[in-house]
Amino acid sequence: MIDFLEEIFSTLKQNKLRAIMTGFSVSWGIFMLIILLGSGKGLEHGMEHNFADAVKNSIWVYSGQTSKSHDGLKAGRRIRFTNEDYELLKRKLSGIDNISGRLYLYDNLNINYKNEYANYQVTCVMPEFGKIQVMNFKKGRFINQLDFKNFRKVVVITQPVVDILMKKESNPIGKYIKLGGIPFKVVGVFENPENVKDITLYIPLSTGQKVFNGGNRIRNLAISTKATTVEENKAIESQLRNILARKHRFDPDDEKAIYINNTLEHFKQAQGAFAGIKGFIWVIGIMTIIAGIVGVSNIMIILVKERTKEIGIRKAIGASPASVIRLILYESVLITGIAGIVGLLLGMGLLFIVDKVITQMIEGGADQMNYIFNHPQADFNIAISATIILIIAGLVAGYVPAKRAAAIKPIEALHDE
Repeated sequence: MIDFLEEIFSTLKQNKLRAIMTGFSVSWGIFMLIILLGSGKGLEHGMEHNFADAVKNSIWVYSGQTSKSHDGLKAGRRIRFTNEDYELLKRKLSGIDNISGRLYLYDNLNINYKNEYANYQVTCVMPEFGKIQVMNFKKGRFINQLDFKNFRKVVVITQPVVDILMKKESNPIGKYIKLGGIPFKVVGVFENPENVKDITLYIPLSTGQKVFNGGNRIRNLAISTKATTVEENKAIESQLRNILARKHRFDPDDEKAIYINNTLEHFKQAQGAFAGIKGFIWVIGIMTIIAGIVGVSNIMIILVKERTKEIGIRKAIGASPASVIRLILYESVLITGIAGIVGLLLGMGLLFIVDKVITQMIEGGADQMNYIFNHPQADFNIAISATIILIIAGLVAGYVPAKRAAAIKPIEALHDE
């Protein structure tokens, strides 16, 4: 076996250029496949990140201004939501799981904890909002029904708020921070999966309306539905628009009166667009692999042709046709195997470097990268399978001419030029 390997390496040394050409075609094919698959995964992660902070079948409703006259009322009326709209939708809108009103305290409340001060927007929500907005809780809990019913002064904050305002506290739960000079008890700390740097504070809507003179106003509504298809979610959206149109007396076709963001519809559209991109990537990847296979095939044919005389000499001194074919094919396996691994490692290495660079950019403040391209990764099993396919293709391509050359009589092979 050792003598056989020494013979293979000796032959490869004598034909360095041919070995390099064969190996390069394999390495390049695998390298490009890895890069293409990794890039596709990076785009997919970017797309998914855009929908990471809310359940996929959610509907977000924002008040607007009428653009059409309707029911004797002129255009240009400002639509304003109140608690009555929440109660109306909760009672009449079918196919929903959870619904919550939201109110923003826009005055940039002075927020402080001991000697630390900041100015952040505070969002007033209902307990159901915790089932619509995705939150990764680090400590504590979200606002509950008792908090809402009893107008409790409690607050749920993100980890960055803790890091900035309460940096010396190992456990902020139970501590009090002041919102506009009023103490609120911290009951939960969470992280936004879409943006880990998000600075958000949530308090009960009932408390916000009462303590900060919000009256019965609601700025917008968040809804999670039971829909599993875009058509079902669109039907709920249409029903919602009609209910609010009757309540506020605007034309149901007036899209500027209220704005509706149908997350499931947008998610499915993004999935469809990505499916097209993914298909394109696979087409390019397969074409790259085919190009590599053709390259290996051509080089194997040339290899066998160049070695016809050598084969004749081997047969003249007693080598069997099978041993001749086996020698040539083993050389092919060795070249393509090593080259495939090199291409695989180079592709994985480049993706690793790109991932590190993008991560550093995001940590440095380029948060928009999270929504476009992040964490490029390639399926290792697919890459290994592609390498094996290339090796097998090289063997098949070389076997036919090698068998034909091995069948030539020694005297004829020795006269080959």
